[in-house]
Amino acid sequence: MMSSISSSPLPFHRTRIVPAVVAVAFFMQMLDSTIIATSLPAMSKAFATDVVALNIGFTSYLLAMAVFIPPAGWLAERFGAREVFLAAIALFTLASVACGFSASLGQFTVARLFQGASAALMTPVGRQLVLRDAPKAELVRAIATITWPALIAPVIGPLIGAWITTHAGWEWNFFINLPLGIFGVVLVAFFVPRVPAEGARPFDVTGVLLTGGALALTLGGLELSSSSSGGTASLGLLVAGLFAGFFAVRHLRRAAHPLLDMTVLKIPTFAFATLSAGTAGRLAVNATPFLLPLLFQVGLGFNAVETGSLVFVYFLGNLLMKSVTTPALRLFGFRSLLVVNGMIAATTIGAFAFVDGETPRIVMWVLLIACGLSRSMQFTALTTIAFADVPPAQRSAATTISAMLQQLSQLLGIAVAAAVIRFASYLGGGGGDYNMLPDIRAAFLFIAAIGFVSALRFLALSSDAGAEVSGHRGRPVVG
Repeated sequence: MMSSISSSPLPFHRTRIVPAVVAVAFFMQMLDSTIIATSLPAMSKAFATDVVALNIGFTSYLLAMAVFIPPAGWLAERFGAREVFLAAIALFTLASVACGFSASLGQFTVARLFQGASAALMTPVGRQLVLRDAPKAELVRAIATITWPALIAPVIGPLIGAWITTHAGWEWNFFINLPLGIFGVVLVAFFVPRVPAEGARPFDVTGVLLTGGALALTLGGLELSSSSSGGTASLGLLVAGLFAGFFAVRHLRRAAHPLLDMTVLKIPTFAFATLSAGTAGRLAVNATPFLLPLLFQVGLGFNAVETGSLVFVYFLGNLLMKSVTTPALRLFGFRSLLVVNGMIAATTIGAFAFVDGETPRIVMWVLLIACGLSRSMQFTALTTIAFADVPPAQRSAATTISAMLQQLSQLLGIAVAAAVIRFASYLGGGGGDYNMLPDIRAAFLFIAAIGFVSALRFLALSSDAGAEVSGHRGRPVVG
């Protein structure tokens, strides 16, 4: 079992360097998942196929992640979290190189399978390394460090990918992971302490099949639903995923040695931040980077350079909030911050529905920065309070369940936004030179409404929820 949380200071490398090392690995993995979107035309030409056929490369990545996220906690307990994390970085790096050298769609798909499997282990096991023995006073800083890749990579990934594809070739979108991966392996080897394996808990084969199947079916259905050709297949996969999920939960609650400890969902703060309100909040957070480029390019007709410069302003807003999170939580506490900041985030998202080609650039910049700031704050606060009251013995299950639900919310945000646009377009009789701006505006308003509901839901939290972590009400946070 993992040792208990201690309020005494830990060595500098445990409280600062380990989260930074894990963040580097997270950044590499998350950048890879967003950077190649702009490379699809070049890749389809290289593989002598069409862009639609390349979807199998994305699907295989998602399916591999779905299969390997659930057993991540067990593997870390069996072989040691540091060893599993190190192996995941190494495998991801090698798979990235294999993607770059792929000469056919088949080779590329196999390489993406290995990429997805290794990426699936990085997030839960990396978080486990950071959270293990972390003093509650250091939890905000540690989680803020490891969440910045999830905020930044989706924003800058397409920009970097477009530049690399244009000036170096699509292969370098994958080769760029080689120096990042080597750097990550060296950092882990030198700075992350070895975590002793916790014993050979029986492996829950049924749990793996059911949870992996449920996640794979649901992710596949959401991925299909965000494309115009999803239709009945998407609905069928989602229904099958719900059924598999039902049987998975029933099995995990009854099994003598379940793959995942479901009792962690009885912790109110964890349940709030990962289910219900947390899922809705992350849906809004994840939909915004998808909608902004659509608004600027498709809705307003801006060129790629103009769109890139505006998205970069949004990225700056995400980055600037990092140093403000800890004092803000200390001053307001989790409940007030999640409610008020969540409403601000929803308001800024909704405000984009009223932007047009005549809107002054300075107004757009202010709105983008405000949206980025509030998005960053909400994401970090959600992730932090999720683990505020989770005891060390349950952190392995908590990190795995959290990773599964975050993966779902990421695709759910894109799927919901795309569905609203398609439905609005259908009502408007789209086709030909149809103007999609009203449909994109409808999506912004719908996503903003979800954000509002999520923010108000956090009123049900206790006023002192996570106070030991935030330092609110006079409890000091090491700063």
